[in-house]
Amino acid sequence: MVAALLGSGVIAGFINTLAGGGGLLILPLLMLTGMGPALANGTMRVGVLIQCLEGARQFHRHGSMPVAALPGIMVPTLAGALLGTLAASFLPTTILEPVLLTTLVVMAVVMVLKPSTLVAGPDEAPRALASTPAAWAGLFVTGAYGGFAQAGVGFLLIAVLAGQLRYDLVRTNGLKLAITAGFTILALGIFVWRDQVAWAPGLLVAAGTLLGVRLGVGFAHKVSQRVLKWILLVMVVTVCAAAALK
Repeated sequence: MVAALLGSGVIAGFINTLAGGGGLLILPLLMLTGMGPALANGTMRVGVLIQCLEGARQFHRHGSMPVAALPGIMVPTLAGALLGTLAASFLPTTILEPVLLTTLVVMAVVMVLKPSTLVAGPDEAPRALASTPAAWAGLFVTGAYGGFAQAGVGFLLIAVLAGQLRYDLVRTNGLKLAITAGFTILALGIFVWRDQVAWAPGLLVAAGTLLGVRLGVGFAHKVSQRVLKWILLVMVVTVCAAAALK
């Protein structure tokens, strides 16, 4: 089980850096150790926080983190995360599964039929959040989902950051990790307060994610936007299929 937790952390860290869905691997594994859904949900946040902090640091080191945009983006996201986390400590996380599955199906269809809707062009400038009310609402809803369930939130952030604010996929992934770190700090604090964190398995997963996220950031800066787009599409379809077969 120790090896499984470390190995799943590596895989989750890598795929969360490039797309999302790593939490959908970690959460069931933690539940296999005997944890209930609420405890597994809280414990998963330990690895998510370490992963996101290290990933944001690595993207910043590579010069692909839009730092100036972060404060404004954080406001609606954290507001939503506070609401979502409070709800998650009392309600089952499965009630939001249809939200994630619907979003993923829409993303997959859009990426196949009209990829420019979700992926910014090479010369396209990012939009300001103040002039994009739909993005503000999207970040609030995404923060609420992330505070509530975490698993799969990376896909929702990509839909807002790339699809509405028009960041390229490298900067989108950097922002995604920084934003997720912000609301995970808030969420983890509430789960700790509710005594819903098992530290030993959480730290084992976190150790694995450190390697995974470093590999993911290095890979993201070596390949083209086209490759990143296809990786995102494959992960979206994979998670859709896994949810449908569940």
